[in-house]
Amino acid sequence: MQIPRATYRLQFNEHFRLTDAFALVPYFHALGISHLYASPLFKATPHSGHGYDVCDFNQLNPEIGTEAELEKLVGALHEKKMGLVLDIVPNHMGITSPENRWWWDILKNGRASEFANHFDIDWNSENLRGKILLPVLGDEYETILKKGELRIEKQNEDFVLAYFENRFPLASKSISENVSLEKLNADLATLDELIQRQNYRLEFHKHGDSRLNYRRFFSVSSLAAVRVEDEKPFGDVHSLLQKWLENGWIDGVRVDHPDGLRDPEKYLQQLRALAPDAWIVIEKILEPQEVLPKAWPIQGTTGYDFLNQLNGLFVDDASEEILTDFYAQFTGEPVGYLALAREKKRVVLKTLFTTELNRLTDLLAAIAARRTSSKNFARPDLRSALAETIAFFPVYRSYISENGGAISAADLATIKTATHLACEERKDLSPSLFAFIHGLLAKPQRAKPAREFVARFQQLTGPVMAKGVEDTAFYCFNRFVSLNEVGGDPGNFGVSSQAFHDFLATQQSAWPHSQLTTSTHDTKRAEDVRARLNLLSEIPELWTQTVQRWSAMNACHRQNNFPDRNAEYLFYQILAGAWPLTVERAQAYMEKAAHESKQHTDWVERNPVYEKALLSFISETLHDPEFTTDLEHFTSALASAGFVNSLSQTLIKLTAPGVPDIYQGNELWDFSLVDPDNRRTVDFSLRKNLLKEIKSFTAEKIWQRRSEGLPKLWLIQKVLQFRARLTNFSSLNYQPLSARGAKVENVFAFSRGIQSIVIVPRFLLKLNNEWQDTTLELPAGNWCNEFTGENFSGEIRIENLFAKFPVALLVRKEND
Repeated sequence: MQIPRATYRLQFNEHFRLTDAFALVPYFHALGISHLYASPLFKATPHSGHGYDVCDFNQLNPEIGTEAELEKLVGALHEKKMGLVLDIVPNHMGITSPENRWWWDILKNGRASEFANHFDIDWNSENLRGKILLPVLGDEYETILKKGELRIEKQNEDFVLAYFENRFPLASKSISENVSLEKLNADLATLDELIQRQNYRLEFHKHGDSRLNYRRFFSVSSLAAVRVEDEKPFGDVHSLLQKWLENGWIDGVRVDHPDGLRDPEKYLQQLRALAPDAWIVIEKILEPQEVLPKAWPIQGTTGYDFLNQLNGLFVDDASEEILTDFYAQFTGEPVGYLALAREKKRVVLKTLFTTELNRLTDLLAAIAARRTSSKNFARPDLRSALAETIAFFPVYRSYISENGGAISAADLATIKTATHLACEERKDLSPSLFAFIHGLLAKPQRAKPAREFVARFQQLTGPVMAKGVEDTAFYCFNRFVSLNEVGGDPGNFGVSSQAFHDFLATQQSAWPHSQLTTSTHDTKRAEDVRARLNLLSEIPELWTQTVQRWSAMNACHRQNNFPDRNAEYLFYQILAGAWPLTVERAQAYMEKAAHESKQHTDWVERNPVYEKALLSFISETLHDPEFTTDLEHFTSALASAGFVNSLSQTLIKLTAPGVPDIYQGNELWDFSLVDPDNRRTVDFSLRKNLLKEIKSFTAEKIWQRRSEGLPKLWLIQKVLQFRARLTNFSSLNYQPLSARGAKVENVFAFSRGIQSIVIVPRFLLKLNNEWQDTTLELPAGNWCNEFTGENFSGEIRIENLFAKFPVALLVRKEND
């Protein structure tokens, strides 16, 4: 198995192709990267910007290149002793394009299709009677039909039902080859009769969440879940991947959304059998205190757990009370995060996951009806108890296997906690309802209906967590938005040095080859935005005074008390973290945040009055010279300290136990916001030229040009070159080091084996460059600073260490 030294994430699409990556291989090699980490490469929905909507697992996406070009890229990587890691999406497929021949065949042939069991479809849905619901219409079916927006057309040799850009196949023999299309489309009664004979039912898109009969990725109806738990679909999904593995083209695999799978452990065992020598990491979102199952045959997660621990290290918990009180006073919003998160999970269960909850309730009610102790439970009560248990579920999901094996202690504790707290919350419901649910989840089940209930319960809690918490609560609870990150806990304000040391020590012993990330295509804010935002925790009084001043300045730009104060406070935090920011980018971010929060508007039920006021407020404030001058003055005072925070977290990421990942473009300062902002085209020409230019630069000259991002680029290259020289770096012991003196809280340090020491500062604004008597006793030997070339030994003064460059990597000299 090749364990990557460092991965570099690339987002492939029609604007960045395999040939583009091929041309950049020398640059990535010079930077010190060992493996390119590719977004999904399989054929996706036309013009997909991300590749997670695969429509054909057996073909490389022609929009990004050919297999010959992939082979050429791999060959270039191998010449440089580099490799390729591939992101795969086994949970779901994009179904909006006829190029998904599996789905197209199902729409044409219904249950008779050879692919009918490839997708998780409820063919026994009472209202659909063997059909598939397609929520694609812009209005009620009858209205659309009367408008003449549904038409039969000839596409190649086949007849299709057309609705604007959408095309749907017609069932075999449901239409005569000699039909007059002009007459058919003009006769609405005959046209309706033909449509009703198809294997699908077209529906108003607003009804999809309550009437759908196939499992989806989260609440996205255009992404249908695949039953990879079955042998035939698994083989079909992975056949091209297997070929690429056998060709030696793929060295590692990243598994997208494993929590959506029916049995993640079983799937990962099958994948390991397919790829015995591959480095495998999974996009598992670990909640605080949650532990990755040790038995899984993988190297670890994609690193969101690391991201949140690292980010918390630079949040000063001393300011929690001040910032919490100000948030409550300024916005009028509640400050109890856990209660808010549970409430938003209830909201999405009622709105986005109605059909999933109904299907689960049907299973539960059928099981209850067969048992004497539960046969009198009313269905509405079962549904309420089930929803409340899901709302209180503290992690994405449990991992109870269908094979009847023992349930882990962690899962048992989770189930007990969820059902107990749900029971305490809903005093209006009988405790026996929650005891019934607990009994089904906490004991191995033999009966098929009970196993089905447990499996589907586990597949629902994750999507509810993702949509209710990360995509709703995270946009509502704006106390300190640097903490509102994937897998994070906004209610936990900061991480102590000792806690972070403990986390890294555990990583070294349990998951030494897990991926480490600070930015991804899914993060809410780029690493450098968070690095600057975290400074606000060091200056709470100044920050709150500034917000009050800005709000008074901008009062004239509000309309009918819109935007609300919560959105306004979010806006100011985003400006503080990401300035300079164009009006267009700011509006796009705030519009998405407003929709996701679902407080005044959302994606389905738009509130044009609120949205107009919000967008107008953003435009007017960012064209107000008084405000933008004040904003520029405030953020410029944060810039250098923000850069140091970024370098500190980058150095830790590159040297901590695990495999560091660099998200595309983030080798320079990057102030991107949530997608699609963080998926913009990267200027690689600039980066290549800068990397060549800095070859002979000193640390002082690098720091002088910090505004261009040179320190980050230079640091990454320096550290990865060091790691390339020290081939056993990943196995080196992690050892915390402690400073002495007045400012020990401002120093974080550790060693890796006896070869290297990492020392970074934190809380620089609070420190105000007054290190006083703070020192660090180095382990025995002579040490050279990899960045400045200076030599150190014994007890060193921190202010001397950081005099030329703000972070340090000390390497033991070879003659010691």
